[in-house]
Amino acid sequence: MSDDIKDYFNKKSEDNPKKSSGNSNKNNGGNRNNNPNVEFDFKMPQGKGFNMALIIIGLIIALIVAKPFVVINAGEVGIKVTTGKFDPIPLEPGFHFYMPFVQKVIVVDTKVRLINYKSLSNALSDRREESIRVNPAISVLDKRGLPVSIELTVQYQLVPASAPQTIATWGLSWEDKIVNPVVRDIVRTVVGSQTAEELPQRRNEIAHLIEDKVREKIESSANRPVTISSVQLREIVLPEKIKEQIERVQIAKQEAQRVKYEVERAKQEAEKKAALAQGDAEAKKINAQGIASAITIKADAQAKANKLIDKSLSRNILSLKTIEMQGKFNEALKVNRDAKIFLTPGGAVPNIWVDTKNARRDTAIAK
Repeated sequence: MSDDIKDYFNKKSEDNPKKSSGNSNKNNGGNRNNNPNVEFDFKMPQGKGFNMALIIIGLIIALIVAKPFVVINAGEVGIKVTTGKFDPIPLEPGFHFYMPFVQKVIVVDTKVRLINYKSLSNALSDRREESIRVNPAISVLDKRGLPVSIELTVQYQLVPASAPQTIATWGLSWEDKIVNPVVRDIVRTVVGSQTAEELPQRRNEIAHLIEDKVREKIESSANRPVTISSVQLREIVLPEKIKEQIERVQIAKQEAQRVKYEVERAKQEAEKKAALAQGDAEAKKINAQGIASAITIKADAQAKANKLIDKSLSRNILSLKTIEMQGKFNEALKVNRDAKIFLTPGGAVPNIWVDTKNARRDTAIAK
C-alpha cells in the first residue's frame, strides 16, 4: 500500500476520533481501548483473477469505443476498405466484424431510388425521404431555339455485386456522376431535335425514346454499376406564346371537325330521306303492281269461268232453270198477292218483283 494512501486514511481517523473509536470497538469485539491514533492497514486486491477482470473490462471498453463490428440491413451492402484498398466482394446483410484503425466498412443503399426533375416551386413538397432526390427541371432549346422545360422521374438502383467497384471509381456521389448527367444529355438530344409545337403531339414517342436511350447508355457502362427501372415523362412546359398558338390551332381544328361532322350529318340525313322516299315509291309501285296483277288474274279467272259456263249451258238447262225460278215466284205470290212481277222480253227469267203493300215505296216506283 502506498504512503500517500496511508497518510490519507490516518488523517481521516484523526479528524473523526470518536467515529474511529466506535468502529474499532465494534471490530475488536468490544475492546475499550480508546487510542485515537489507530492505523488502518488497507491493501488493494491482487492476484490473477483480478488482473483478468481488468483485462476483460478493458476489452469491453475498447469494443464500445472502437466498435469493430457493423450491422448491414436488408436493401444495403457493405464495402470493406483495408488501408485504402476496396474489397471487391460486398458484405451481405447481417452482422460483420472488422479491424478498427486498419479497416472500415462503407454501407451503401441498394434499394430503388428516385430522381425527380421538377420546377423549383414544387421541389420542396416532393422530398419525402432520403431515397428521393429532387433536381431542377431540365431546360432545353428546341429545334428553333425556343426554351422548353422538361419534368420527369427516373427510378434506378445500384447493382449490389458491382457496388465496391462503383464506389471505388465514382465515390459516394455516384448518382451525380452516373445518372444525372446522362439523363440531362439524353433529354437535351431528343427534345432538341423537335419543335416546341411537335412535343405535345409526339409526347408518348418522345417518352419512350428518352427511356430507351437512358437505359442503354447507363447500363452499357463498365461493370454495369446501375440499372434503370423506369424513366417517366411527367410534364412538358412550353413558352406561353407557343401554348397560346397551340391552343388556337386546336380550337381551329376542333371547329373544322365540328363543321365536317355537321356536313356529314346533313348528307346522311338527306341520303336517309332519299332512301326512305325511294323505298316508299318502290313499295307503292309494288303494291299497285300487285293490285293490278290481282285484278288481271281475277278477270282472267272470271273470263275463263264464263267461257266454261257458256260452254256448259244448253237450251234444256236454261228451260229447266226458268221453270225452277218460276216456281220460286209462284211460292212468293202465295205470301204476297199484291206483288208485281216484271219479266224480261222473250220469256226470260224475271228480274225483280215489288211488294205494293208499301204505299210510299209503291208511289216512288210509280213515279
